Amino acid sequence: MILAIDIGNTNIVIGCMEEKKCIFIERLSTVRTKTELEYAIDIKNVLDIYHIKKSDLAGGIISSVVPQITAAVKLAVEKIIKKEPLVVGAGIKTGLNIRMDHPAQLGSDLVADSVGALSEYPAPLVIFDLGTANTVCVIDRDRNYVGGMIYPGIVVSLDSLVSRAAQLGGISLEAPEHIIGKNTTECMKSGIIYSSAAAIDGIIDRLSEELGGAVTAVATGGLAKSIVPHCRREIIVDDNLLLKGLAVIYGKNRR
Repeated sequence: MILAIDIGNTNIVIGCMEEKKCIFIERLSTVRTKTELEYAIDIKNVLDIYHIKKSDLAGGIISSVVPQITAAVKLAVEKIIKKEPLVVGAGIKTGLNIRMDHPAQLGSDLVADSVGALSEYPAPLVIFDLGTANTVCVIDRDRNYVGGMIYPGIVVSLDSLVSRAAQLGGISLEAPEHIIGKNTTECMKSGIIYSSAAAIDGIIDRLSEELGGAVTAVATGGLAKSIVPHCRREIIVDDNLLLKGLAVIYGKNRR
């Protein structure tokens, strides 16, 4: 069993993986001011809840899009498992053929998402990760990572709307009973949920055209379950996709 951690802008996803089986998955808030000891306590508490002991863990692997705290989390993991975890980045074998202008600029979370998807689903693939930013990974029929998209996440869009419109307040992310809202709150919920779902449907259509045929669409991230049920295209929701990818990458680099 290995400890797999993904450090995102809003949440840190923690899970234990046995091969590609996810034993558990939890989220902590990303706090840039925490010390390595504070992160060690947080991670240890999560492991204790699931009765995971140090002796159960063969190693650890981390992906991160927040460089300011990568080192702190890495040292925190070392304190707990007494082994140096892998950090996805330069020099790590992933098996992913990245055909972009600057392959080194591809985020480690997108690398892990893509590796996880390729290990489970048929190419060509379109992979949505719905979080602080919405990202789209595109993998062609020859299993090459050919590029993608980045656009504002659902919560970012909602926060921007609320902050710039004096008469609009905050709302929860749940769909109203009808697409046509009958009051301000319903209108905002409908607008956020259904515009996001329509955007995903439209992106799949356009990428299918560019790739020259049908694609396998996969969605992951904290907000996937809120949006995908309202999409019209067939989309697989895989909450554990990123951690599955980290487990595959760990296996490729295990000494």
